[in-house]
Amino acid sequence: MRTPVIAGNWKMFKTAGESSVFVKEFLPLVAGIKGVEIVLAPSFLSLSAVAALTAGTNAGVASQNVHFAAEGAYTGEVSPGMVKDAGAKYAIVGHSERRQYFAETDESVNRKVKAALAAGLVPIMCLGETLTERESGKTFQVVERQLRAGLSEIAAATAPKVIVAYEPVWAIGTGKTATKEQAQEVHAFLRRILKELFGDAGLAIRILYGGSVKPENISELMAQPDIDGALVGGASLKAASFASIVKFN
Repeated sequence: MRTPVIAGNWKMFKTAGESSVFVKEFLPLVAGIKGVEIVLAPSFLSLSAVAALTAGTNAGVASQNVHFAAEGAYTGEVSPGMVKDAGAKYAIVGHSERRQYFAETDESVNRKVKAALAAGLVPIMCLGETLTERESGKTFQVVERQLRAGLSEIAAATAPKVIVAYEPVWAIGTGKTATKEQAQEVHAFLRRILKELFGDAGLAIRILYGGSVKPENISELMAQPDIDGALVGGASLKAASFASIVKFN
């Protein structure tokens, strides 16, 4: 049985003070909820504050990115060990915005996945196709390439520690959401590839859906057999909204 994961990616929003206000409002709304991993992904500068406030609760903290080196002369970058030291348990890697705006590649994503695992973090590895790729019938080709490359050289014994997040780029921040059938179709395809790569261990990997997830559509998405949770953007910025998504049942 795969434990669902509901993760909120705050992107470049919320100061440390604003993040603290959110957490203090949010935690009572989800107190006592079991059987769901709740993840908050604040900015680097808010990681420590959010981690301190969520310590001992049913919510964990993710960084929105990590560098693939443990340390070095990489001005402006943050290592997996640094975010773990700040209290993070998870690390988002390969988000489409990182690929689009910061030239991240399948190879660099793979390096970050391995670096996060080496530091004891749970990588949330993102993949997904653009609107042009979907309209030209390349969805499965694109996500298979990203999945295989991103998980290259990962051992089967380690694979279940990775979380995969399918985010169709055309649905991120646009208000457009893949239908539950479209999302399930891609998730089932990814599941088959994971089974091919890792055997039964591939069946234990959680696959999240991301792309304009909101309280109104979370239940129908979570009812699909291969959707194990959600990576939520805009709807995670308000405590009540995100809490209602966490309570998808």
